[in-house]
Amino acid sequence: MGLSGFFLISMLHSAICLVSGAFMMFYSNEFSVFNHGLETASKLRGSTPHDQLLIQTSNSFSGWLLFAIGFLLFMVAFVKDSKFQSFFAKGCVLLHISMAIWRVYFGRELEDLARDWPKQVLGDITLALSWGFLLMYSWREKYD
Repeated sequence: MGLSGFFLISMLHSAICLVSGAFMMFYSNEFSVFNHGLETASKLRGSTPHDQLLIQTSNSFSGWLLFAIGFLLFMVAFVKDSKFQSFFAKGCVLLHISMAIWRVYFGRELEDLARDWPKQVLGDITLALSWGFLLMYSWREKYD
């Protein structure tokens, strides 16, 4: 697998995760408004101080995990073993497709987030396709 393609895709996904995770940790209210709109974001904040604290803690922890995934992707970008790159890319395709399926079956059932699931599924499929195209390109190189 070409190092440059794997490196670029990994770095792109890393940047997305790092930026999104940082925003989720430090600007969770603004990030929620940007993602869901003002009305839905206000519903997602919770109605009692206890709920608000739990939701804010959950958002911060989710952001931290996303940031950690971005850092992991950054480190993986420098791996030069083509078998590992192929294995990793296949795992990423599977992960993104699984997220899209989860959103279709369960995400749309949440009343407040019902209008957001199509664009989230499209995002998941787009991210999976980026890894899939990398795999197809590597197979083409391997079998030409």
